[in-house]
Amino acid sequence: MPGTVLLLAASPVGKGRLVDAASVLPVLAAVPPGVLAGTDTANVVELADPLEPQAVLTRLRAAAAAPGPLTVYVTGQLQLDRRQRLPHLALARTTASTARYTAFPWHWFRDELRLRPAGATTLLLDLHADAETWELLRGTPLDAGRGNAVHGRIAPPPSRRTVAAPAYMKAVATILRSGFRPPLEQLHQQALARIAPESAGTDLVLSTPGPTAGDPHAAITAAVQSGRHADADALAARHEQAAVAAQGPASEEALHWAEVRADLAMFAGDAGRSCHTWLTVATLRLNAGQAPDAPAVEAAVDRAHHQWGQVRDPARARELGAALAELRGRVPGRREGALDHVQRQLRQLQTQA
Repeated sequence: MPGTVLLLAASPVGKGRLVDAASVLPVLAAVPPGVLAGTDTANVVELADPLEPQAVLTRLRAAAAAPGPLTVYVTGQLQLDRRQRLPHLALARTTASTARYTAFPWHWFRDELRLRPAGATTLLLDLHADAETWELLRGTPLDAGRGNAVHGRIAPPPSRRTVAAPAYMKAVATILRSGFRPPLEQLHQQALARIAPESAGTDLVLSTPGPTAGDPHAAITAAVQSGRHADADALAARHEQAAVAAQGPASEEALHWAEVRADLAMFAGDAGRSCHTWLTVATLRLNAGQAPDAPAVEAAVDRAHHQWGQVRDPARARELGAALAELRGRVPGRREGALDHVQRQLRQLQTQA
C-alpha cells in the first residue's frame, strides 16, 4: 500500500526566527518518496513556511485520512501562546504576542492523528524552542498522541541574534539520500551521532516507539476503510460504555470514545449525528469544570460548528443551530465572528421555515 509523507517546515519571518526551517526541504526533497515513507511508493505533500494555521490543518487532516503508513517530518520552532501557555508551532506570521492566532497549536497534531491505526504513524521532529517553551518542556513532555512513533530532538534557543540550522533533520535527510531507510530507532541514533558535537548534550531527545498488535483503534479504522461504518461505531460504542461504567461519562477515556464516535459519524456522512455528539462532548467538558478556552473544549465546539454546516435537513439544522449558538456564546474559539456566523445562518434557516 502506498505511503503518505507530509513535509512541514515553518518558522517566523523576521527577528523572531530561531531556525531556518525551510532550508532542510531541498535536502528532503532529494530523497525518493518511497524512502521517505518506508514504502514502495508514496505521495509527498510539502508545506514551506505556511502562513495560516488552518492551511496546515487542512493538509494534516487530508494526510491523516489517507490509508497506509503516514510519516510526518516537522522542522521549526515552538512558542507558547500567552493566554493558555500551550506549545504552538510558529508559522511565518507568528510573533510572541500573536502565537494563539497565527501559530499551529501542537495539540492539533494529536487531535488529527488520533483515529489512525496503532503503529501506522511516525513523526520525525527537529524543533527549536524559545526560552519560555524550553522551560516548560523540560518538565512537561511534548504530546504527539497515543499510538504514534516519535523520534527527534528539541533544541534550546540559539545564541542571541543567531539563526540555527535544522541539523538533526538535515542529518536524517542525508542518511536517507543513500536510498535506504534503516529502522526508525537506528535512523534516529545515526542522526543524533552526526550532530553530537553541536548539540553537546543540551537537546531534549524524543524517542517513542509506536505500539504493537490489539489496539481497538486499528480495528475501527479498518472497518471504516472497508465501508463498515455501523461496525466501527458499534465497536467504539462498546468501549465508550465500558469507560462510562468504570470511570464516569466525563472521564477522559469516556470522552475520548465519544469523540471517536463523532468522527465516525462524519466518516459515515451523518453530519447531524456528528454535530450532536460534538456538542454533547463540549457540554460534558464544560460541566466538568473545564475552561471555555481549554483546547479540548474549543476543538469540540469548532468541530460541531463545522459539521453543522454540512447538515442538509433544515429542521435538524435549526435544532442543532440553537444549541450551537448557546455554546458559541460560551466558547467563541479562535476564529473571529464564529458566533455571528451561527446566528446569521440561523436567521436564514428561520426564514425558510
